[in-house]
Order: sequence, then structure tokens, then C-alpha cells
Amino acid sequence: MSQPPKNIEELVERCALIAGLTLGQLAEQCQLQLPANLQREKGTVGQLLELVLGASSGSKAEPDFPHLGVELKTLPVDRFGKPLESTYVCVAPLTDVAGLRWHESWVCRKLSKVLFVPILAERTIPLAERQIGSAFLWSPDAEQQALLQQDWEELMELIVLGGIDQIKGAHGKVLQLRPKAANSKALTSAIGADGQPIQTLPRGFYLKASFTASLLARQFGD
Repeated sequence: MSQPPKNIEELVERCALIAGLTLGQLAEQCQLQLPANLQREKGTVGQLLELVLGASSGSKAEPDFPHLGVELKTLPVDRFGKPLESTYVCVAPLTDVAGLRWHESWVCRKLSKVLFVPILAERTIPLAERQIGSAFLWSPDAEQQALLQQDWEELMELIVLGGIDQIKGAHGKVLQLRPKAANSKALTSAIGADGQPIQTLPRGFYLKASFTASLLARQFGD
């Protein structure tokens, strides 16, 4: 594993060195074996990049590069540079959430500074042949921050009021809440419609693909 980068400049340099490589070439450099596909090992690409770029948080509740306050997010795109899916941010808290404020939230902290690494990842391209694009750093501007906060507050209000099962992926302009579980047996506690404890699937916050598409368009001037 690479040592954590000393500063943002070093992190950006490391990204520039791997831009244009395939995942297979990168895995070879690390002497790692890629799985045939991502069906069972969805986090493989992110873990490979964490290893190469020197992310050090592991599974701790802090950004991937804690000393830099930077979160790493891979962004699977098609050949036209359009995101192929929404981007996972973090697990959503479903209990003891009354009184939680946006600026104290894990979503807000995770998204304060993000290193996006686009990956050309159309389904027809074998995993080892998928290509790493030009990474870029992003922090939400005032308008984006307001949109994220508004979506988060509306979604959290529904959770607090027992409306967890009413929340659909269409909720929210830029941020959505979706089930996040390996299987339908992995249940967690939440608040029911009448305020009673219920069991439901864990949920995760995701950035909508339309939002990350706008970030890419702004970054690469499309």
C-alpha cells in the first residue's frame, strides 16, 4: 500500500500518474488479482484506488484521506462521459435522528471535499480493460450545498416521522435514499408510521446520476 499523500498536490499527482491506465494494469502494478466481475465484490475498484492513492481511513467513520479531509469516490461512466449509476455516499441513520442538523451530518462531512475518479465502465467492457479517467477535486458551492441540505432535511424528516417506507428513489433533487443491503434478510431498526420500532432494510444516501453528470459537465466543459 502507498503511504498517505502528504498534501493535496501529491494526491493530485498520484491521480495524474494512473489516468489512462486500465484497472488490469493498475492491479498488475499492485500484484493483485481482479475478480472476473463485480457482482460479488462491488467495492473492488474503490479498494484498488484506495491502495494505490494511499487512502488510510479503512472502514473508520472519517474521510478516506483523514489528514486532508478528502473523500474518494469512483464514478463509473460511459464512453460519452455520462455517469452509469448513482454514487453511494454513506449509510443513513434511521433511529435517534431527531435534532440531527445538516452541518453535523455524516453526509455533509463526507461531501465537503471529494476526489472523483471517473472510470470508463460500460457493462460490455471486461473489468480488467476498464480505463481510469482524469480525477478531479470537488467541494459543493453555495447553490449545491443548499440543494444537498434541502434534500437531506426532507428525507430525514420523513425518517423521523415514520415515513421510511414511503421514500422512493425519485425523492430529492440531487440526493436520494435507497435500500443498502447485501440481501433482504439484513434488517435494521427504524421508526414506524405510528412511532413504533420496526425492522426494515438499511438505507444509504446516494448522489443522483443527474447531479454527478452536472459536475462532470462543469469540470470538463461539455
